[in-house]
Amino acid sequence: MIWICATCAVETDDLPEPPGACAVCEDERQWVPEQGQRWTTVQQLREAGTRITVDEVETDLWGLRAEPEVGIGQQTMVLRVAEGVLLFDCVGYIDEVTVELVRSLGPTLAVAASHPHMYGVQTEWAHALGDVPVLVAAPDAEWVRRHDPLVELYDEQREIAAGLTLHRVGGHFRGQAVVEWKAGADGRGVLLAGDAVFPNPDRRSVSFMRSYPNRIPLSGNVVQRIAGQLEGLHFDRLYNNFGAVVPSDAKAVLRRAADRHAAWTRGDLDHLT
Repeated sequence: MIWICATCAVETDDLPEPPGACAVCEDERQWVPEQGQRWTTVQQLREAGTRITVDEVETDLWGLRAEPEVGIGQQTMVLRVAEGVLLFDCVGYIDEVTVELVRSLGPTLAVAASHPHMYGVQTEWAHALGDVPVLVAAPDAEWVRRHDPLVELYDEQREIAAGLTLHRVGGHFRGQAVVEWKAGADGRGVLLAGDAVFPNPDRRSVSFMRSYPNRIPLSGNVVQRIAGQLEGLHFDRLYNNFGAVVPSDAKAVLRRAADRHAAWTRGDLDHLT
């Protein structure tokens, strides 16, 4: 049986009984509910009426969400290029209707995640879509809970197709990755940033954290490193893993936010507190 953590929705190996704990949720960046660890399965979620909704985010980019929300509640980004389709940050649920929809968009090239909180049932998706690679940044290999021959490790970057590349930037996790899609936003470029860079409600600034739920910050040095890496990529628009967006001028937004974060962590602005 493949078990799914009810809190983070990350899948396990095929086990007769669920594990005693979820290592992903036991980590300081996540949390275990006050009521304790709980597990579910795709079948149990299906019987409870779970479904997947699909929204067109922009041309050749779709967002998938599980309703009711499963685990953390991320939005899977389904991105299409001429060669095929990439699934990024898979939700913790799968159904045949949505699998058929994704298949209709073209051959699936790979399944990938920005970081371990977003693994979901990525291997289930990969098998359902033709036994495609599950791409995992090598520094995060220890967090993979379902060990499967489809899992492929990469180091600093992995080109999936022309103009479509995974880049490891670290920060939230050592293997934290983003997707550079050069043709997105009518050629201005799109960055699928996961949790590496998190658009704020004003859509004109972003945040950087080691743990979002537990409010653990990153250092100014790490934030400046991430910003420096991303500035070399081609993008004008930025999406996170929950559908939030910086619609334009995202590179300038990123730079201002990184400088502000560094200034606060250095104590430059203590006189304002």
